[in-house]
Amino acid sequence: MRVLKFGGTSVANAANIQKVIAIAEQFKNEKIVVVISALGGVTDELIKAGSLAAEKDESYKEVLEALEKRHLDTAKTLLPVTLQSSCLSKVKQQFNELDEICEGVYRLNELSLRTRDRIISFGELMSSQILAAYYAAIQQPHEWLDTRQLITTNNHFGFAAVDFALTNRQIQERVKQSPANLFLAPGFVAATKEGHTTTLGRGGSDYTAAIFAAALQANALEIWTDVNGMMTADPRWVPNAKTIDQISYQEAMELSHFGAKVIYPPTIQPVMNKKIPVWVKNTFQPQAAGTLIENIPSSEGEIIRGISSINHIALLSLEGSGMIGIPGFSKRLFEALASEEINVILITQSSSEHSICVAINTADADKAKKVVDAAFETEISNGKVDPLKVERNLSVIALVGDQMKSHPGISGKMFASLGSNGINVRAIAQGSSERNISAVISYADVKKGVNVLHESFFEFDYKQLNLFITGLGNVGGKLISQLAQQKKYLQQHLKLNIRVAGMANSKNMLFKEEGIDLHNWKEEMQTGEPMQLDAFVDTIVSKNLHNAVFVDITANADVAGIYHKLLAKSIAVVACNKIACSSPYAYYQQLKSLSAEYNAQFLFETNVGAGLPVIGTLNDLLRSGDRVNSIQAVLSGTLNFVFNNYDGTRPFAEVVKQAQDEGYTEPDPRLDLGGTDVMRKIMILAREAGEQLEMEDITNTSFLPASCFDGSVDDFYNEMAKHEAHFKALYNEAATAGCKLKFVASYADGKAQVGLQHIPAAHDFYHLYGKDNIVLFRTQRYAEQPLVVKGAGAGADVTASGVFADIIRAAKV
Repeated sequence: MRVLKFGGTSVANAANIQKVIAIAEQFKNEKIVVVISALGGVTDELIKAGSLAAEKDESYKEVLEALEKRHLDTAKTLLPVTLQSSCLSKVKQQFNELDEICEGVYRLNELSLRTRDRIISFGELMSSQILAAYYAAIQQPHEWLDTRQLITTNNHFGFAAVDFALTNRQIQERVKQSPANLFLAPGFVAATKEGHTTTLGRGGSDYTAAIFAAALQANALEIWTDVNGMMTADPRWVPNAKTIDQISYQEAMELSHFGAKVIYPPTIQPVMNKKIPVWVKNTFQPQAAGTLIENIPSSEGEIIRGISSINHIALLSLEGSGMIGIPGFSKRLFEALASEEINVILITQSSSEHSICVAINTADADKAKKVVDAAFETEISNGKVDPLKVERNLSVIALVGDQMKSHPGISGKMFASLGSNGINVRAIAQGSSERNISAVISYADVKKGVNVLHESFFEFDYKQLNLFITGLGNVGGKLISQLAQQKKYLQQHLKLNIRVAGMANSKNMLFKEEGIDLHNWKEEMQTGEPMQLDAFVDTIVSKNLHNAVFVDITANADVAGIYHKLLAKSIAVVACNKIACSSPYAYYQQLKSLSAEYNAQFLFETNVGAGLPVIGTLNDLLRSGDRVNSIQAVLSGTLNFVFNNYDGTRPFAEVVKQAQDEGYTEPDPRLDLGGTDVMRKIMILAREAGEQLEMEDITNTSFLPASCFDGSVDDFYNEMAKHEAHFKALYNEAATAGCKLKFVASYADGKAQVGLQHIPAAHDFYHLYGKDNIVLFRTQRYAEQPLVVKGAGAGADVTASGVFADIIRAAKV
């Protein structure tokens, strides 16, 4: 004996019903019971019709007409024309009866739970009778079972409790006395001893099948649905969710209780008691292995089986000093909730007995508030207990696995993973069986939370990083090319998958949660919406993606001014933009503090030396206990390029223009030549070394005539041309002394300065060519010979590579 249950999507239309028939045909040589759900979506429509009728809205008739047409069309498609009349007549008869019931509801302006059960029972009754008509048409022996005559329940309409002793006897007698091998039965539907129709709760067709399987001691129960089995997480939220090959009854119950909708929670109990294996399989991929639910020894299996959640939760908190040491508070709380039939999903209590928290469905929150405050009215009025506190818009997220109890550190890993993505845990519960660890979090974070935990416990292939890039110019374009080029390498060697989920430039912004095509990004950007910085930031925050990183490749002060909003939402920031770290010290310190508080990386290696490991080296020295005595550096690739290429034979302005054309300068070259950019860089290094330095604290000995700073960039070039004699004199003076000109930044004893210097041949800076930068760290450990970092300090490729390296650091791999 085998019991097969087919869900609503499996019988949504005639084409799908043919798939059901083909699956059932595989078991023609054994006795089977086929339990059928209503056609997909029909139950919701029936509920809608009843509700509209109760509201005296005549549009309920349109709903019923559409349902009648759908059932008639399904029967006509499924059955030969010559054999349709009996089935069509039965469908019409059922809808006539349904129309009469709804008309009564309309007239009374009332929909009782008993009448509601009667209305929604028609879905399963009609779908199973249409299938029975098909088997009659092809003359295959079968028997249609009216579950209202076999499954007896109490009168708790909507979620009736089964009388198993009577039900088992009725099913056994009916099936064993029949010569048929094929039985068809409507799921979900039952009846009281008095014959009043009841239902077994939404998803009750699974339960119906389990009741039949247990009563008949079936060899197996098969739940046929539209997925390949139970999954490690909801595949609508987690694209990489995996099918669970095998799972214990207890684990399956936990997962189904916590929102895994593949199987209805009460289904497991009847078959578990009889040790009947349960298969969850896919009607549309019948060859897939599916999930086997059976009795698994406690020493076997994966540590974590799955991750699930219950949404639309409210957290009730009863607190007060008068609760400490006084017995009975918990009992009174639960009695008050039980009196209103409010189901408690999760319980947690502080060890001080000062508070107790319970999670319930949000729909019951107002009712709970009223009944609990009434129950503790005396204590509340005396100030011993606070009025019940209700928090809404929450979810419960749960890890499930039999093996958790024998593996320490699971809960630590769970909460560390949530915390690293800025997900706040409001309450925690773990059963004594240690099969389930549950946490109450914000509903807004539940999708991210499920993804974070799934990545931590199941995705060993790679870690997902979601980037939002602003600034798509020369450096930004190079970065995107590098990301595209290194995609496979990162997956293979670092187990890291980087997805660009958003981009923005000065004109447009684009978001694609599934990832922007990095080979076609320029064309995709054309389809973006107009760029608005606040909207760009708000969208990043609202998407709430796990492992999110904001990448700033601009020189824009407004962009630098929003870092704090992102860090406070646990979104990492990678900044090529130097403005934030060279802003007033208070903002720099705020960003560092937010980074630590919200566990969000704030990385800005390219602020000094482009792709050179200058800041990283400095931080490594300090973390290892060293102390900086002084820093000497040539920090402008632009100025080094200019003075390496200027020898008085061609105009100084022409050399500067070459540097700009080759991408070495800031958009406004005066930031480089005026020393502002170098001042920012030495200040950032001083700050990283622990100095509270501001821009006005830095001495800048400028070599540019004052008039060069007036007007536009074009005016700047014109002024430089006028002062060519000045620049030639600077060069000649250095050359005469056997020196080279270098724009040097230095920091020592709490003071910093920048300016043009004569560098003799014996100095470390003398042989510095092209656009190279050099930094000399003199520390307690490197007192006699400095630690030197030297290399290309400008250029789109090396700057992009430095940003790329920070992105990888942000992944914490």
